[in-house]
Amino acid sequence: MTLLSRAALRAPLNPREKRIVHIGLGAFHRAHQAWYTQHADDGWGIVAFTGRSPKVAATLNHQDCLYTLVTRGEAADSFEVIDSIIEAHDGADLVALAAAVAHAQTSIITLTVTEAGYHTVVGAHPARLDAESPAIQRDLANLRGAYASDASSLGSTPHPSLTLETVPARLVMALAARRSADGWPLAVVSCDNLPGNGDVTRAVITELAALVDPLLAQWITANVSFVSTSIDRITPRSTPEDSAAVEAATGFTDNSPVVTEPFTSWVLEGDFPTGRPAWEKAGAEFVQDVEPFERRKLWLLNGAHSLLAYAGQLRGHATVDQAIADPVARAWVEEFWDEAASHLGEPSLNIPEYRAALLARFENPRIAHNLAQIAMDGSLKLKARAVPVYEAERAASRTGTAALRPLAAWCDYLVRTAAERIADENTERSALPDPNAAALERALQLNAPESSEISTTHALIAVIDRDLAADQAVLRAIHNLRGTFTAPRGL
Repeated sequence: MTLLSRAALRAPLNPREKRIVHIGLGAFHRAHQAWYTQHADDGWGIVAFTGRSPKVAATLNHQDCLYTLVTRGEAADSFEVIDSIIEAHDGADLVALAAAVAHAQTSIITLTVTEAGYHTVVGAHPARLDAESPAIQRDLANLRGAYASDASSLGSTPHPSLTLETVPARLVMALAARRSADGWPLAVVSCDNLPGNGDVTRAVITELAALVDPLLAQWITANVSFVSTSIDRITPRSTPEDSAAVEAATGFTDNSPVVTEPFTSWVLEGDFPTGRPAWEKAGAEFVQDVEPFERRKLWLLNGAHSLLAYAGQLRGHATVDQAIADPVARAWVEEFWDEAASHLGEPSLNIPEYRAALLARFENPRIAHNLAQIAMDGSLKLKARAVPVYEAERAASRTGTAALRPLAAWCDYLVRTAAERIADENTERSALPDPNAAALERALQLNAPESSEISTTHALIAVIDRDLAADQAVLRAIHNLRGTFTAPRGL
C-alpha cells in the first residue's frame, strides 16, 4: 500500500499559512481544533508541538503531517484526510517553538495539555501557579539562569542548551520570543476541561513570567488575550484495527489515524486581537459568557464519564458503552444528571436534548472509549466534575448523594487498584496515573490495614478537597456509599 502523503494524494491541497501554534499534539486536538480549522477553509495552518512524547510528531512528519480522521457513527465510518497541520515538532524543541510563536503571522496559540499540564495549586480558588512543584522549580531555575546570562537567550532563538519540561515554562519562553521579535498581540486559547480555562491559563502564565521578568509579565498582560472555551468530542485511542480499516477504505497506509464520534462542539469566549479562522463555518459558537456551557459539559458529560470510569470498572466493565448498558450504572448516571441539571437553568443550554444526545453517544458500541483512560488524573477531574454539583446541592438544602457517588467510587477504585498491584508480584510498581500520585500512594499505604475504614476515605478525599474531607457529615455520606459498587454475580 502507498503511504499517505501530499504527493500520493490525487487532488491538490490548498496552500496554508502558519497562523496557529498548537501545544499538545494528541488525538483530541486532531479530532477537534484541527478539524474546525480544516472546515473553516480560509487558509490558516497549524504548527503543532507534542506534549510529552515526540512520537506523534515523528510519525506525522513521515506522511507530510497528513492523517485520516475516522468519524465513527453507529452504522458506518466516514474517512477524511486532514491537512490543516503543516508542521509537527517535538514539544521539547524550544528553538522551533520560539520561532513559531515569534513568527509575525502567528495569531493564536491553542493548548490541549490536560488538567495536570497547568501546574496549579490543588483546590486553590481562584487558580494560581504551583510555584513550589519540583518541575516548575526546575524550569524556573533554568529560565532565570538563561535570563541572567543573557536576556536575549529568551528571545527568538533560545540557547540550544536551555531545557524546559513544563508547558507553562515553555509558553513563557515562547511569549518572551514574541515580545523580543515584533511584540504583536495574539490570543492563547485553552482547550482543556478546566472551569474558566482562560483565566487559569492567564494566572499560571503571568505568575510564572513575573517570577522570571516582571516586565515580561506586564507585556503579556497588555498584549495577550486568554480565551475561555468549552470543548466536546469523544476521541478514544486508535488501534491497529483502525489503521487497517483506513487502509482498506482509502488505499493509503496511515500510521497515525484518529477515531472520533460524529458529535462535536466548541464554544468560545474572548478576543482574538490579530484575527482567527472562521471556525463558525464548522459550527463553533462565539458567546459573551462561556461559563454555563462549561458547567453543562463538565458536569453532564465529564461528570458522568468519571462516575462510569470508577463505578463501571468496579462492576466489571471496560468501556463506556458497556457501563451505560448496565441498568444500575445507568440509573446512577441519571440521578447524577438530575442533580446537576437542577443548577443548569439557562434555556440556551437545552438540557433535555443534551442529555438525550449524551445517552446516544455513550451507547455507541463502535466508539470503544476505555474507562481506564478516563479514570486517569481523578483527583483533579473530580474537583471540577463532581464537587461543584455537590456544593450546589448542599446550598439548595439537599443531600447531594448522587454527586458524592463518583467520589466514593473513586475511593473504592483506588483501594482495589492498590490491592491488585500488591497481589500481582509480576507487575512493576509504577506510579498511579494522577498528578497527586505521591499523596494518594501515601494515603493508601498509611491506611492499608484499614482500607475499608473511614480513615482511608478521609485521607483520599483530602487530596481532592481538604474542606470537604473535614466536614464529618459529608465524609460519612461518602463513606457510606463505599462498598456499594460491586456487580452482582453473573452480570
